[in-house]
Amino acid sequence: MNDDLTRLIYLLAHDPAAQAPYDRSRTALLVRAAALADLASRGRLGEDDGTVTVLGTRPTGDPVLDGVLRDAATGHGWQHLVRRHRKRTLTQVEDRLAAAGLLTVTEPRTPFGTRRLTVTDPALPAALRVRLSAALHGDGPARDIPATDAALLALAAAGGIRSVVSRRDHKTFRARIDACTASLATLAPGLEKTVRALPMTMIAAQGGMGGS
Repeated sequence: MNDDLTRLIYLLAHDPAAQAPYDRSRTALLVRAAALADLASRGRLGEDDGTVTVLGTRPTGDPVLDGVLRDAATGHGWQHLVRRHRKRTLTQVEDRLAAAGLLTVTEPRTPFGTRRLTVTDPALPAALRVRLSAALHGDGPARDIPATDAALLALAAAGGIRSVVSRRDHKTFRARIDACTASLATLAPGLEKTVRALPMTMIAAQGGMGGS
């Protein structure tokens, strides 16, 4: 995985009409899961009897990923780390996208307002959706889907990003999506289980459970 999974999943989850993520609570969890998958693919996170372990001490150079690495150093499971500091991580990803010129942030005018977030180049997420659609609808074996695309499809399906994986796609290509999710087990068995459990984690989070 050479792509930045946290930024890519954010762009996929962004709703241009609302000028915000399609669901901020769900997107925060998706971004955390993407960060964990990214770090595991870089060989920076491992697993010991269900507990996430940090491998190596050097920083990644990405403040978002480095923050998640520090969280992982305290010795917890994957599900705990998906929930932990998810709001902070989501805001950091937005700030990084803004710094890269990919996102325009308009701060609210009142204390109770919400900031508006506009993707500066709509062609970028559009092209990414086309790429993932080709992978999902392709005739080749699922094992040939690039690791980054497989991870994004697994996350989009678990997170209910309908612009990427529609309800019909979820039924029609269930086996292909399952294979993409299963591929995460090559990084860590617990990571795969955590992504499969994301729908229930999201329900619990929206009910006020599971950290901040």
